[in-house]
Amino acid sequence: MGRRIRIAAGLLALAEVVVFVLVAGWIGAGLTVLLALATSVLGWVLLARQGTRALSELRESARTRRAGAGRELGDAGLVAAGGVLMVLPGFIGDVLGLLCLLPGTRSLVRAALGRLIVSRLPVGLRPPVRVDSVRTAEMPRRDHAPTAPLVIEGEVLRGPDGRPLV
Repeated sequence: MGRRIRIAAGLLALAEVVVFVLVAGWIGAGLTVLLALATSVLGWVLLARQGTRALSELRESARTRRAGAGRELGDAGLVAAGGVLMVLPGFIGDVLGLLCLLPGTRSLVRAALGRLIVSRLPVGLRPPVRVDSVRTAEMPRRDHAPTAPLVIEGEVLRGPDGRPLV
């Protein structure tokens, strides 16, 4: 896994250099450097605005204890990753960071990442996860006797490969 990440990072750095040279050949070296600086400043501004909004939504969902806080947490993570990508020099990273920072495209990135993660999960852990259980009756209480623990009987469902479906 670590080797794949290093290879991907190396290929991304190489692609960034190639795109930077191509843009410099197209509009000139000075304008390319100014454009790279401008996208970094834009990244700081967007990170400040969207980061504050994402953190306030996360704080509000934690305060009200409502379900669905995972989306706000995911948004805060995508805003942080997008901000880092925008601040670092490089045009490919700027485009990817912009997709993570803008609210309209952030849901698309979240959905794509969700599909990628689910596709990497073992078959038994992919949604929907099904759990069957049967509750048994609680044992009768005697005077001054502690209540017996609730026992839940069930069976482990196995997939076609013989592994538990969890």
